[in-house]
Amino acid sequence: MCHTMWSQDTIKGFVFDESGQPLENAYIYNTMSTSHSHALANGSFILENNKQGDTINIGLLGYQKKNIVVSSLHFTEGMEVRLQPKTILLNELVITEQVNALNSVAKIDLETTPVNSSQEILRKVPGLIIGQHAGGGKAEQIFLRGFDIDHGTDISLSVDGMPVNMVSHAHGQGYSDLHFLIPETINAINFGKGPYYANKGDFTTAGYVDFNTKDKLETSEISLSYGQFNSMRTLGMFDLLKNNKRSNAYVALEYIEFDGPFDSPQNFNRLNLFGKFSTYLKGNDKLSLSVSHFTSRWDASGQIPQRAVDSGLITRWGAIDDTEGGNTSRSNVNISYNALLKENLQFKSNVFYSKYDFELYSNFTFFLEDPINGDQIKQHESRNIYGFNTQFINDTKLGSIETQVISGVGLRMDQVNDVELSHTLNRNETLDYLALGNVNETNIYGFLNANFELGKFVVAPALRLDYFKFMYNDDLMAAYETQAETKTTLSPKLNLYFNQNNNLQWYLKSGIGFHSNDARVVVAQSGEEILPKAYGTDLGTIWKPFPKMVFNTALWYLFLEQEFVYVGDAGIVEPSGKSQRYGLDIGLRYQFTDWLYFDTDATFTHARSIDEPKGADYIPLAPDFTLTGGLAINDLKGFSAGIRYRYVDDRPANEDNSIVAEGYFVTDVNMNYALTQNLSLGMVIENVFDTEWNETQFATESRLQNELEPVEEIHFTPGTPFFIKGIVSYRF
Repeated sequence: MCHTMWSQDTIKGFVFDESGQPLENAYIYNTMSTSHSHALANGSFILENNKQGDTINIGLLGYQKKNIVVSSLHFTEGMEVRLQPKTILLNELVITEQVNALNSVAKIDLETTPVNSSQEILRKVPGLIIGQHAGGGKAEQIFLRGFDIDHGTDISLSVDGMPVNMVSHAHGQGYSDLHFLIPETINAINFGKGPYYANKGDFTTAGYVDFNTKDKLETSEISLSYGQFNSMRTLGMFDLLKNNKRSNAYVALEYIEFDGPFDSPQNFNRLNLFGKFSTYLKGNDKLSLSVSHFTSRWDASGQIPQRAVDSGLITRWGAIDDTEGGNTSRSNVNISYNALLKENLQFKSNVFYSKYDFELYSNFTFFLEDPINGDQIKQHESRNIYGFNTQFINDTKLGSIETQVISGVGLRMDQVNDVELSHTLNRNETLDYLALGNVNETNIYGFLNANFELGKFVVAPALRLDYFKFMYNDDLMAAYETQAETKTTLSPKLNLYFNQNNNLQWYLKSGIGFHSNDARVVVAQSGEEILPKAYGTDLGTIWKPFPKMVFNTALWYLFLEQEFVYVGDAGIVEPSGKSQRYGLDIGLRYQFTDWLYFDTDATFTHARSIDEPKGADYIPLAPDFTLTGGLAINDLKGFSAGIRYRYVDDRPANEDNSIVAEGYFVTDVNMNYALTQNLSLGMVIENVFDTEWNETQFATESRLQNELEPVEEIHFTPGTPFFIKGIVSYRF
C-alpha cells in the first residue's frame, strides 16, 4: 500500500453491508497474485498487483463471501461490494485472514452461546474464572493465569474505549465493576493475555478485555424472566431509527431483582439505562455518542467461617453479620470519532466522562478487633473520571515491505473525593475513621507500534511511555498538606508472527507491562516501587487442522517485580515480593454441524513467590488448573440450547498450603424455543446437578462472639444451588 502515487494495477473500493453501512476488517484477496488487504473503518480498501481477469475474494466472518472477476472498469471507477449477513460458522474462519484470529473465535463463541447475564460476560474470555461474594452488587473476583486478580489489579477492562478499572479505589486497586454493561448490547469481545500490547497500559499484566457495544439493533425486543429466590429481570431494547442508512440509534433498559438462596434475603436490585447514537458523515467518517446510567443496592450475608457451619451455629446459607451490603452507581458519557485523514491514514478517538459513587459495608473478622461492637467496616468514595484516547493507523511501505504504523496518545484523570475506610456499627453509626482523604491521579500516555510484513513473517516492535502524577490529601491530618509523587515508565514490546499457511499461525510475544499502585501507598512509600513491572513471554499457535476445528495453545511465563499492595479492607500496606508464574493454555473449538458447536479451554499454571523459602512460597488462591467449556445447539428448527461447565482445582489459600480452598465443578443449562418469528420462550438452570460448592474462599483470621481465641481457616461464600428461571421474549 503505497502512500504516494497509485500504480495502474491498483484497485480502490468499498465494502458495505446490505443496508449500505461500512464493514471494517473485511478481507480482500486476489487469488492469482495473492495480494491482500483489509477494509478500513470507513469500509475503504486499496488492493495492489491486479490485472484484468483476476478473481478477487471479499469475505468477513458472519457474511457471505463474494467473488468478483476484475474488469477494466474496476481500475478507473473502483469497486463497491455489498455483503449479505449469514450465520457465523467455524469452517469459514481462515486464520490468516483475521486481524486477530483468537478474537474472531471469541466472536463465534458469543454468537453461538449468547450471554444473558453480567456474570457471564467475563466468562467469555477463555481461561478466565469469576466469583461473586457480596450480594450480587459488588464487582466480581477475577482469576486468570495463576492470578487471584481480586477485582481487577492485573487485568485491564474497558467498554468502547472507556476504562472500567478504578485507580486508588476505596475497596482495592483496579476495582472493576462491569455491571453497568447490558449483556445484549455487546457486539464483540476483544482480549489479549500478557503484557504485549502497546495500546494497553495500566493493569495489563495478566491481560486485557475490551467490550464493544452494538451500533444498531436488528430488532427491538422486550423480555421478562422470573425464577426461584425472587429472581426477576426485565429488558427492553428499542430501535429508534429504523431503516436509516446513514444513522443508527437505540436505547436499552434492564432491571433486576434477586433475593438469593440466603437465610437473610439479599434484597438486590439494579437498574441499567443505555443509549447509543451513531452516524456516518462525509467520506464515511463515523461519529458515535453513548450515554448510560446504572444504580444498584444490596444486602449481603458475607463470607462465613467453616467452623460456624460445622458446629451447627449457622447453615451454609446463614450469616454471622447480615448487615453487610452496599450501593453503587455510575453514569457515563462517551463520544467516539473515526475518520480517514488520507487514503492510507486512519484516525480513531474517544472522549469519556464518568461519575461514580460507591459505598460498601463488610465484616470479615466479626469480633476480632472489637469484641463489643464487632468489626464492620465502611468503604466509600465519590469519583469523577475524565479522559480521551487517540490512535493513528498508517498503512504504508518501507521499500517493498508492507508496513502498518499505529501511534497514539491519551489522558485519564481521576478526582476521588472522600475516600473513606471507617469502623461502623449497623451501617448507620461511624465509630472511628481509619482512613479519609481525597485522591487526584493523572495518567498521560503515548505509544508507537509497527507491523512489518516479511513474506510469511510479521515482526511487530512497540514502545509505550506512561507518566503518572499521584496526589493525596489526608483529612485525618491536623494540617492541610498535599502529598504528591510522579513517575514515568517505559514499556517495550516485541511480537513475532509466522503464518505457515492459511490455517496455521505461530507467534512469539514478549513485553514489559505494569500496574500502578494505590495513590495512598505511593505517597506513603515516598514514590518507591510504585509502578512494579511485569516481564512476560508467550509462545503459541492457532491451528485449524480440519475445516470445522480450531485448536489454540500457548506456553507462557510472567515475572512480577516487588509490589506494594494497598489492602482496602484493613487500610494497610502489604508488600508481596517478587513472583513468577508459568503455564499452558489450551483451547479447542469444534463445529459438528451448522447447529451443534463444542468449545473447551484448559489452563495449567504454576505460581510462586520468589523471595520466600520453598514450601512457604505459594500464592494464595492462585488457581493451578481450570477447565471451562460447553456444547451449544444453535437454532435447530427454532430450538436453541446449551450446557456449560466450569471446573477449578483445589488451590492453596495461604502461603504454606496448610489451608486449602476447595475446587468445584458446576454445570449450567439453558434452552430457548421460538414459538413464532417474534415470540420465544426460554429456561435457564444454574447448577443443574445441585452441586455443593464455594464460589469464593479466603483464609481469614476471625473471632466469633463466643470465642476466646481467634481462628484462621477458610471463610467462604456458598455458590448458587439448583436455580431455575423462565424467560419470555418478544421481538418486533
